[in-house]
Order: sequence, then C-alpha cells, then structure tokens
Amino acid sequence: MAGGGRYGWLRRIEALDPVRDHHEIYRISIGYEFPFDYQRALEFALFRTYCVPSISALLDATGEFRLRAQQRYDDTALLMAEIAEHGYDSPRGRQALRVVNRAHGRYAISNDDMRYVLSTFVYEPIDWLDRFGWRRLHDHERLAAFHYYRAVGARMGIRDVPDDFDAFRDFKREYERATFRYAPTNQRVGTRTLDLFASWYPTPLRRFVRLGVLALLPAELRAAFGFPAAPRWMSAAVNGGLHARAAVVRLLPPRTASQLTHAPRNRTYPGYPHGYSPADLGAPPAPPDLDPG
Repeated sequence: MAGGGRYGWLRRIEALDPVRDHHEIYRISIGYEFPFDYQRALEFALFRTYCVPSISALLDATGEFRLRAQQRYDDTALLMAEIAEHGYDSPRGRQALRVVNRAHGRYAISNDDMRYVLSTFVYEPIDWLDRFGWRRLHDHERLAAFHYYRAVGARMGIRDVPDDFDAFRDFKREYERATFRYAPTNQRVGTRTLDLFASWYPTPLRRFVRLGVLALLPAELRAAFGFPAAPRWMSAAVNGGLHARAAVVRLLPPRTASQLTHAPRNRTYPGYPHGYSPADLGAPPAPPDLDPG
C-alpha cells in the first residue's frame, strides 16, 4: 500500500486510471476500504432485483430460496468475491465465471433482466457509500466499478450495456420505473431472504434484524414486496448506528489484508477458500424443462 496512513489506499487509487486499472481499483475499494459496506450494499442490491416479477418468478420456481437459501447466498457471494479478488481473466476468475454462466444458462433469462441485475451491482454500493461510507467514494472508484462490471457483463454474454456511466444508471432507473410492482413471488423470495438474514443471529434478536432490514428498504421496494414500514424508532436507530459506525471506522488504521475471500458467515463451504476451487461452488442442476414463463 502507498504511504499516507488512513488515506493510503485512496492515494493509491488516485494514482490509477479508472478505465485501464478498473479491476485493481475495484479490488482495493471492495476488499480493503469498504468490505462491510459493499457486502451490505450488494445484499440490498439483490433485494432490488427481487422487485422485478420476472426475476422473482424465476427464483421462486427454482426452489433455491425455499430449499437452500444459505447455499445460494454463499454461492453468489463467494463466486463474486473470487472474480473481484483474482480478476475476471485470472484462472480462478474464469473458473468462477464458468460456474455463474452455467447456472444462468439453465434458465430462460431475458437480456434486460441480466442487464438490470448487473446495474444494481454498480450503483447500489455507490448509493450506500454516499449515505454510510466512512469517506466518499473517489470518482475513480465510481468509474472503476462501472468499467469492472461492464467487463464482467461482457464475459457473461450480457448485451447492450451502455458505455457511459450515467447512461447505465439511467437504464437502471427506467427499468425500475417500468417493472417494479407487487407480485406474490416477490414477497415469497423477499421473505425467505429476510428469514435467511435473521437466521444468522440468536433467536431473541431475529425480530429486530427483520425490522432493521425493513428500515433500510425504500418505500417503493416495500410496496413491491408487500412489506410494512419499520417503526420510526428502528429507522432512526439503524441510520444512526450506521453513521456512528462510519465515524469509528474513519479513525481506524487501513486494512493490510483483503477481506474479499474472508467469509465468516459462509455456512455452506467451511474453510473456504482453502482446499476449494470456484468449480466446487454452485447450486445443483435444475430440471431441464424448468421455465417459469
């Protein structure tokens, strides 16, 4: 890491080119500077995708969230971490992408839905960090995330991803306006995801975990899920707690080890990544004729 104390990684990021060096910038940002924030933001990014009925219908039809919610969460988190840590063109990154593409290839998924999911991985962490980060993202980090996921999307066969940061954000917003609406499958997948998050905590705390998640869901997401609003006191507590956390983290020394493949909540693959490869990850094959449409 470059010198500069708490802001040493930022100095390194400033010296890099957000187009040419987008993977290195993204790896620093997600692995060293904001691992907690990226993890939480990407969890809420997935919540947003469940508000599109065509996406939630597919997820509901596969049974993954009903039968193996923890494994599906672990597969997604670990595969994306492999690509981010090692690079999409590294041996482990290519292996992880093959697992992802094989999983998606079993189903009829529209290109627009794939583009939308990709867009949430770019912009939801940006919006989260604008609210709760211990520092603001540098413009290099914002652009690097866009170019990184555009490159990942190309390797997933996702077509027509805009080549402009603002144009891709505009696509995301318009797709949400056009597709977000309540559906029973949204509610089922969203509820099972809430249950999964709550299951990570002792039973007496699980009600408060659910309320905490609801406190962070915007009104349009709650409407698409059919979820109630959290009490005002919970919203104030969650927002205050996240801002207080940012103030504390700002005073801490910089990380010297990446947190990307350090997954303490991984329940499915104990000891990962030691003794495992990305090819060991992934859900079991689905019935060949499965098509929620």
